[in-house]
Amino acid sequence: MDAGHTITFAVIASHFLVGISRAMILFVVSSGLSFVLGVLRVPNVAHGSLYMLGAFVAHTIATYFGGGSVAFWFALIASPFVVALIGLVAERALFCHLYEREHLMLLLFTFALMLIFGDLVKIFWGADYRSLMAPDLLRGAVTIFSSPIPRYNLFLLIAGPIIAVALYLFSNNTLIGKIARAAAVDREMVGAIGINVSWVFAFAFVLGCFLAGLGGALVSPTVSVTLGMDHDIIIETFLIVTIGGLGNMWGAMVGSLIFGITQSFGVLFLPQFAIVFPYIAVVLVLMWRPRGILKSVW
Repeated sequence: MDAGHTITFAVIASHFLVGISRAMILFVVSSGLSFVLGVLRVPNVAHGSLYMLGAFVAHTIATYFGGGSVAFWFALIASPFVVALIGLVAERALFCHLYEREHLMLLLFTFALMLIFGDLVKIFWGADYRSLMAPDLLRGAVTIFSSPIPRYNLFLLIAGPIIAVALYLFSNNTLIGKIARAAAVDREMVGAIGINVSWVFAFAFVLGCFLAGLGGALVSPTVSVTLGMDHDIIIETFLIVTIGGLGNMWGAMVGSLIFGITQSFGVLFLPQFAIVFPYIAVVLVLMWRPRGILKSVW
């Protein structure tokens, strides 16, 4: 904390809200990884690369359509579907042939996908930094608790819970969602009643890709869109799903909140060590509950 900088309730409230808004991005990406872990039981190392692809695709779509507010909203909607389509092609062409192999081979395959996606990004977009402007409606700041909060952060605070509720309703109130949950618990039984488990796995993988792409599109107005942005997010999301409970969507939400809030308050109190605070929180949580805060799916 800088000398002479006074910590008031307004400052604390501001950092708290910013931390939660950051947590919403982490939740969207982590929930996709958690879903893949829960159903396929494979730690998808390429998940961060799909997040990076979502950011680059969103930037490309928005730029192609003029970069205005309409272009932004169209990019936000379209880019996750593009990433999901890329995931579907990879899953049907390659991944689906490895489901009977041991988990180590599946892990190595997703690592290979991460390297391939990284090279594809370098080929198509290069290593230059890019930025995506938020729409006019979400630019600027509003005053809350006597402290300015970026409008886009408030948008994230609204979007995160909406996505969480949508995922919950989808998983619990739709047939495909219930089948995916059943496959997460007992995949052999799902196959025994005549359901094509391979397509269930494909659906889970594609949904995870969609959420990773959506997270990349959502974060693109707040960070530089560049090669290598996948490295930090994949470490953070793996830690989040670990402390939240493997495969547990609400655990991903809790873990994301812990990560986002501790990081934000780290910036407030000890900015030079801010990156350490979330990892300290992870260590403390795992010492308290080694299997995660909420019940693991597997």
